[in-house]
Amino acid sequence: MKEVKSQANPLGVPKKQGALNAEIQARIGHQLRAMYDDVVRQGVPDRFADMIRKLDQPEVQGGDDSKNDGRD
Repeated sequence: MKEVKSQANPLGVPKKQGALNAEIQARIGHQLRAMYDDVVRQGVPDRFADMIRKLDQPEVQGGDDSKNDGRD
């Protein structure tokens, strides 16, 4: 029966099966940035910005409902 030897890099650390080397990772990162750069440049539509502003504002509660903690 044949023994399967694990491949090791120069530091003696076994190489993970299926791992991508640094050059391939850099290429993937570069291409992802290029693809999504256009999306980032588009910005946030005004209607979404308005919704976000409304959500960021503190809720104003009035009347007797403000004393209700939701436990009925």
